[in-house]
Amino acid sequence: MGHALCVCSRGTIIIDNKRYLFIQRLGEGGFSYVDLVEGLHDGHFYALKRILCHEQQDREEAQREADMHRLFHHPNILRLVAYSMKERGPKHEAWLLLPFFKRGTLWNEIERLKDRGSFLAEDQILLLLLGICRGLEAIHAKGYAHRDLKPTNILLGDEGQPILMDLGSMNQACIHVEGSRQALALQDWAAQRCTISYRAPELFSVQSHCVIDERTDVWSLGCVLYAMMFGEGPYDMVFQKGDSVALAVQNQLSIPQSSRHSSALRQLLVSMTTVDPQQRPHLPALLTQVEALQPLPPGQHTTQI
Repeated sequence: MGHALCVCSRGTIIIDNKRYLFIQRLGEGGFSYVDLVEGLHDGHFYALKRILCHEQQDREEAQREADMHRLFHHPNILRLVAYSMKERGPKHEAWLLLPFFKRGTLWNEIERLKDRGSFLAEDQILLLLLGICRGLEAIHAKGYAHRDLKPTNILLGDEGQPILMDLGSMNQACIHVEGSRQALALQDWAAQRCTISYRAPELFSVQSHCVIDERTDVWSLGCVLYAMMFGEGPYDMVFQKGDSVALAVQNQLSIPQSSRHSSALRQLLVSMTTVDPQQRPHLPALLTQVEALQPLPPGQHTTQI
């Protein structure tokens, strides 16, 4: 697929009049590839996301993803270095040039630890959670929701800071559903764009008259928190076994007992994965809680009275 558009091994490409050397393929999805390239003008490595666009709607969605990146200048949201739409006969290919982080994703880190029989420590979890919350806060403040938050969509920067990526599923934060046709359209959209094992309950069966808001991201973040705590998402095994995730998410999440985690962290997870979205916290309230749970800097301690 897309051989006519392929960058030849060790070949160079040009974006915004700058030359980049193709190094290797990093990954691929249904209609996109990610390549590692090196800027010949600065010696820095970049991730080049190439989206195959078969029709006008594909081109519009790729442009929209680039536009979403350009909305933000935030340390916890992946920035867009450059964007270009390439024509190859009747087909197009959208190129998004993005920073490259050698540590990979949060999921890569979780798996590395699992391979050693280990887990993220609570202090690490809380710092990561804080950064993710701050990135989401910036998205929500502009009236959008991410809608596809999961460990594979969170990069780890050079200092270990979380960076939200893959903004292609972002849409308006608050959606007023008025009628069964709109409800079904939204439900179908979510089935295509929101990863099933991190999808909020209200998106599996959208009611004919309701409001879907940014708290879908809070649910997804709760599933990310669970993965950081226990090494896998709460519904990963449900999906892998072929059972119904849609049915499983209608019941309050059962949290395994573990001496590794404080009761405060467990309670935070319970609140984030509340099935009723109206009972789920909004991001500002959640961020306040997460900030209050942050570990004290080295050398500081609380005074016992």
